[in-house]
Amino acid sequence: MVVGKMKFPFEKRVKLAQGLWLLSWLATLGGAFTFTLGCFLKTELRRRAEVMDNTEIHIVPNTLMLVGLASLGINYFAGRICQDTLDVARFPRWQSFLKPYFTISIFFTSLMLISVILSYAMKGNLEASLKIGLKNGIRFYKDTDTPGRCFQKQTIDRLQMEFQCCGNTDYKDWFEVQWISNRYLDFSSKEVKDRIKSNVDGRYLVDGVPFSCCNPSSPRPCIQYQITNNTAHYNYEHQTEELNIFIRGCREALVNYYMGLMNTIGAGVLSVFLVQASVLASLRYLQTSTEAVLGQENTEIETEGYLLEKGVKETIMETLDPIIKIFQLNQVASGGGEAGAAEAGAAAS
Repeated sequence: MVVGKMKFPFEKRVKLAQGLWLLSWLATLGGAFTFTLGCFLKTELRRRAEVMDNTEIHIVPNTLMLVGLASLGINYFAGRICQDTLDVARFPRWQSFLKPYFTISIFFTSLMLISVILSYAMKGNLEASLKIGLKNGIRFYKDTDTPGRCFQKQTIDRLQMEFQCCGNTDYKDWFEVQWISNRYLDFSSKEVKDRIKSNVDGRYLVDGVPFSCCNPSSPRPCIQYQITNNTAHYNYEHQTEELNIFIRGCREALVNYYMGLMNTIGAGVLSVFLVQASVLASLRYLQTSTEAVLGQENTEIETEGYLLEKGVKETIMETLDPIIKIFQLNQVASGGGEAGAAEAGAAAS
């Protein structure tokens, strides 16, 4: 069953070719835009790689860059083809090229749609990556003298100030780790000794946070130490007073930032996908309607164009059939080789 059959008079074919030429250049710009978005997202993810535990989230920008580059090539050839369809004598040279061209184009266009879906579906992976990455970043905050972690403190401080956040889940995460380096502790002080002895792991834990957690918009000078001790500060009530440090955790802040970024990118790429799909559909109509003119004396006759000569299922099976046959031949060859080796071994014995 033919899918999407339409009639094309000569004037309509000319207008289709002209419109497709403009649309292909628009889609080329869309491909460049997609590649740029992928590069931007990749850069943003790499900027904060120190607070991410894995690189699975990079599949989104990598896919965007790949389909962006592929789109440039696809639409370049689409523009060339639609120019040659206006000259029927030059069109036959493209006929053998068009079938693999459409297969590759549909693959990369589908990959573009998959990248849009991934940009919305990777929230769980992003959150899990940040949860572990930020936890390790806070734990190694004090290791400014350790090779490989020298800039961990700087990274966390910049992150907390830029996104106005504190800790992983919230500011209390800093209470559970020793974030002050031993080189800045006076071990002759009774207070320091008592705090270390009171901890099973021998860590110096305080109910305080780094300076980068302080909210500069607060009218009160920052209370970053003894946050839970009401008597340590004048006119202060920890349970009821609005703290002058950032309350929101950095994981929540970063997830919101990156998901907002990817959702916006996803919407932009989706619009490019629609343009790209329109190019392929228009080119298919132009191809089939022009092929009906070949061999005719009058090239200005009305012809029919269609998207698929057969049904969707039959077309998919016909496209996959050569690939399936190749795999079957490989299996037969490997099976024959094993059988031959077995017979040779039996003869030798």
